[in-house]
Amino acid sequence: MEIKYTKQFLNRLEDIFSETDYILRYEKGNFQSGYCVLKETKIAIVNKYYSLDGKINSLLEILKSVELDISGLSDKNRKLYFEINSTQLQF
Repeated sequence: MEIKYTKQFLNRLEDIFSETDYILRYEKGNFQSGYCVLKETKIAIVNKYYSLDGKINSLLEILKSVELDISGLSDKNRKLYFEINSTQLQF
């Protein structure tokens, strides 16, 4: 899968979160990896001062590391989610 570092691709990744039970927030923070995932409360927090590339890479890592209920995903987002999880991403 080819990663496009554009605002549109970031919006597509954010759409996946909006259709699941995870809450995505952009906050300032001192996260070592640029993001923090609270799995019990299903909240993903990304450093809001990250560049576009950093935000996209963080969201991709989060999507690969958490279990999502994909029953609520639209066909377009489900296809993207499976592409992300089935390929080895290279940043």
